[in-house]
Amino acid sequence: MATDRLGDMALFVEAAALGSLSAAGRKLGLSPAAASARLLKLEASLHARLFERTTRQLRVTDEGRLYLQHCRIALQAIEDAEAALQEGQNRVRGKVRISATSDFGRNLLYGWLDQFSALHPEVSYALTLSDSVSNLLQEDIDLAIRFGRPLDSTLVARRLAPNRRVLCASPGYLAQHGEPKTPADLARHRFVVLVTAAGPQNEFHFAQDAERMTYTAPVDQVWETNDGALARAWALSGHGIAHKSIWDVAADVRAGTLKILLPDWSSNEAGVHALFHGNRYMAPRVRALLDFLLERFAQASDELLGDYAYLPERLQEDLARPPR
Repeated sequence: MATDRLGDMALFVEAAALGSLSAAGRKLGLSPAAASARLLKLEASLHARLFERTTRQLRVTDEGRLYLQHCRIALQAIEDAEAALQEGQNRVRGKVRISATSDFGRNLLYGWLDQFSALHPEVSYALTLSDSVSNLLQEDIDLAIRFGRPLDSTLVARRLAPNRRVLCASPGYLAQHGEPKTPADLARHRFVVLVTAAGPQNEFHFAQDAERMTYTAPVDQVWETNDGALARAWALSGHGIAHKSIWDVAADVRAGTLKILLPDWSSNEAGVHALFHGNRYMAPRVRALLDFLLERFAQASDELLGDYAYLPERLQEDLARPPR
């Protein structure tokens, strides 16, 4: 390995972030010629092209994106180690890379990060909004906030708060199409459906007493989107019934712009979880943010959700009861 491979990695990461090799070189005290020579040498040693170069832009290749993820992790690990030695492990500083669902990220998390930043001004953030479960083993993410538990057993899931998923629709939609009274009535309705990497989330499960029912909305008749915030906006605009986390729609329900449907039927419930690597060092900034989020979720569960946070006791018993 080259003696200054870490410097080459830092140059590559900066060039990818700035979209300019010369700008990255200036930031690191290198002339354009020296920066170009170092990048060419790095590519030669890796036997891979990291950038597609044109006169106007610098675009990271597929191989470059893979290498970039690992370079960021490596450089951050070195920064963490130096900070731990120089400042002690209790100093909260550096960048936290977070993944969250789109609706939650826009409506709640961004404000909470402002509050955390006021407490810890040396922390910066990289926030990715996605409604698909992030592959934390491949992506450069410290902490993911998801509604449900991960299928990947290599990840640690820390429960942050309760959650309910509810069917909801706007008063305008219900005035035009009527309100379903049982799951069987859903066949006469339109739907707004979230699509993730696992496919369209168009199957809904219900329980009441010993009865279990499932309804699958026909994909060719639904409005589909991979963005949870847009799904909520379409429901508010009256385009159909949406299946949303209560965290995303509690304010709309209280304002009367959305109504919870089939309140006497329970659906599958999964709490809000923070996901992170169990075998990776958790930097003080990540640990501090996780503790802060636990407090904020507890407070918001009372203030924002109130009675909506949990199913009525009878419906909790219905959902826990095994089917006959």
